[in-house]
Amino acid sequence: MEMSRQAVTRLGLALASCLLIPTVLAGAPSAERQATLDHLLLQDCGSCHGLRMTGGLGPALTRQALAGKPREALIATVTHGRPGTPMPGWNALLDEQDIAYLVDRLLEGYPKP
Repeated sequence: MEMSRQAVTRLGLALASCLLIPTVLAGAPSAERQATLDHLLLQDCGSCHGLRMTGGLGPALTRQALAGKPREALIATVTHGRPGTPMPGWNALLDEQDIAYLVDRLLEGYPKP
């Protein structure tokens, strides 16, 4: 049985839309998860970047220090780390939404003064 090009296109679009549903439904982490991530940001990230994110072993992660850096590049750094530096990749412990949440918190100016 041979399918028309239009039928194949429709099937492809239907399958592609199914792949996008989990991303749309996932959204931001729950309030409980956000609290856990905030703790991780303070304790784990803060151990290298300073408890006020003003720098230490790792560079400052203040709002001013991150100004002009693309969000996607920051997400990639947290996800994959920085080879040749102490910065680990966090993708083994955190999912995409968790990492995006952490980056967004830093871009917003975490921790608040």
